[in-house]
Amino acid sequence: MAADRTTDVTGATVNIAERRLASRAFADLFAEGMALVEEAAAYLDGTGRVESRDLSRPALTAYAQQSMRLSTRLMQLAAWLLLQRAVNEGDMRPQDARRESAKIDIEGPPRDEEQEELLPTTLRELVRRGYDLQRQIQRIDEGLARGAAPHAAPERAGNAVASQIGRLRTAFER
Repeated sequence: MAADRTTDVTGATVNIAERRLASRAFADLFAEGMALVEEAAAYLDGTGRVESRDLSRPALTAYAQQSMRLSTRLMQLAAWLLLQRAVNEGDMRPQDARRESAKIDIEGPPRDEEQEELLPTTLRELVRRGYDLQRQIQRIDEGLARGAAPHAAPERAGNAVASQIGRLRTAFER
């Protein structure tokens, strides 16, 4: 069985990523992600602008590119987080959120660590934290994708209830 799934007492498959979305851990991840968006925006509109004035030409090019990438990455991740929160709060069905999240690019462009070395320390740290958030979200999203296909509880001799629950779950998830 995949590491992102387990079985409950009825023998039904439980997607750990789905459970995590309904947990305090997701609320913390959501708060962390939104705080990072605000922090990055405040830096780029304030201190970052001032710091960028003193950069060499190659560092200024790196600053421009990396600040755009960071802003784009964080907006995509925030959109994903908001979709998942909408599901948690009952404002959106999980299948609708999966369809909408397919439009979100949580992969983004590849990391350019050479260019990151040219950045002011604060921006470099924001970029690193953005990638950390991205990795966490990607792990959850991959777990959700693996659990998106309906799967019934395994058939067991003498456990007709678990079998029927599995069939109902499959019918309603379609």
